[in-house]
Amino acid sequence: MTIHIRPLDAFLAVAQYGTLGRAAQKLNITQPALSRTIRKLEEQIGMPLFERYLTGMKLTAAGETLLPRAALIQKEAEAATEEIDELRGLARGTIRVGAIASAVGQILPQAIAQVLEQWPKLQVHIVEGIADVLVDALVNREVDLTVGASMPASPDICAIPDCHWEDASYIVAAPSHPLRANSVITLADTLDYKWVLSPEGTAPYEDLSKEFAKAGLPMPGVIVNTRSNITNKSLISHGGFLGWLAEPLYEPERQAGWIDRLPVAGVVKRRQLQVYRRSHGLLPQPAVKLLDVLRRLTSRR
Repeated sequence: MTIHIRPLDAFLAVAQYGTLGRAAQKLNITQPALSRTIRKLEEQIGMPLFERYLTGMKLTAAGETLLPRAALIQKEAEAATEEIDELRGLARGTIRVGAIASAVGQILPQAIAQVLEQWPKLQVHIVEGIADVLVDALVNREVDLTVGASMPASPDICAIPDCHWEDASYIVAAPSHPLRANSVITLADTLDYKWVLSPEGTAPYEDLSKEFAKAGLPMPGVIVNTRSNITNKSLISHGGFLGWLAEPLYEPERQAGWIDRLPVAGVVKRRQLQVYRRSHGLLPQPAVKLLDVLRRLTSRR
């Protein structure tokens, strides 16, 4: 079953791609047919939605006003289609979920794998990001669930109280790092070595800076700043860097013998991870299936 919202689909495609030609190609229709659809929509609204130039098309004020509402209608139509297919026994649809990196590294893959074992026709769309990115994705209906630590307060989202667990972050290094030769390792000892960290302002950076501040120490000299977990772990395992990572992020490397916790007494950051949803409206059935599995997995922790 498909709910047809062709004029809005056409409008959104032109807004996204900026030209009739590219939008028509995306929609698999002819350019004249797309142009007629846009003209008819403008006639219905009574105002032009695009300014037309030789190089492309740009939204007018009316188009800018319509854009978020058209995107919302499109997402709601997709959700309705999926839920009706579910009632018809087709068990199709898309799980749309956002998550911070440590959740993507461990519990979310387990949950998705279990869902797909039972409903193999489902698709999965994952948005990985920091808290602000995930809140926006949830509010804008790009995802239906998010997995994260403390999210910024918003009347539009709420935590699911019976679906949470803990992880912990530590200073980590390769097994061959020279600091491991010390019988006792203090936080001050790490100041003499090169570090790779997420940029200032990110949660990992701020958490580690608090550990140094509690010890009355300055932050170490960070040689590499990166948001890439792959780069972060590669520099730690193969470049002799120290780092600060949540356990789930480096568990595969720990099992492979490339990265492990550095035994610096008392330096640990424990946090609660939580699943969030929009405060209003029903969850689409694919999201309900994922949430049920997440509840089962987290109840064992």
